[in-house]
Amino acid sequence: MQEAPPEFDAAFRARLRDLLVWRRDVRRFRREPLPSGTIERLIELAAHAPSVGLSQPWRFVLVDAPQRRAAVREIFQHCNAEALMVQPPERRSHYARLKLAGLDEAPCHLAVFSEPAPPQGHGLGRLTMPETTDYSAVMAAHTLWLAARAEGIGMGWVSILDPAAVAAALDVPGEWRFIGYFCLGYPQSVDPVPELQRENWEHRRPATEALLRR
Repeated sequence: MQEAPPEFDAAFRARLRDLLVWRRDVRRFRREPLPSGTIERLIELAAHAPSVGLSQPWRFVLVDAPQRRAAVREIFQHCNAEALMVQPPERRSHYARLKLAGLDEAPCHLAVFSEPAPPQGHGLGRLTMPETTDYSAVMAAHTLWLAARAEGIGMGWVSILDPAAVAAALDVPGEWRFIGYFCLGYPQSVDPVPELQRENWEHRRPATEALLRR
């Protein structure tokens, strides 16, 4: 007998909206470790994300070794210095004040990669858009992000990194494509307004501005 699907009532939908609104890109973490088994449980939930052809191309790398974390931090510092120099002169001091990573405080570091030609899925849906394996891995990262937030765990995306350098520092298979490097831990504080908006770096625009009808 087929299992009946759950009903998601108005109260659930309201809570789901709260989860989406209160998801933040966290950069300020408390140093206390996550309970044992937490990250593994979150990754199990992330693996329920949609993937092209059910290929499940996401690959997760828990970065625990101090020397590998130090290597990633060095890559960030180098890339961040370059990013500072390409900012317009009138914005450089503002950029320099931003806290753009929680690498030193976050107890958990997680790198996400995609495997461009995974054995699973038999190539379904990838002939005309092979990059959908990368998109699938991004979906897994977002699913993990929401699952973490639902448990009061913050997650921050460290995007100022050189993909090839990170892949080399983590010694992953050469064909894997770097998707993102994430810090996880309990946030020092939670705010419904993104930090970059509070710092007047950018402001969220209405969703209707990104909608085109044809």
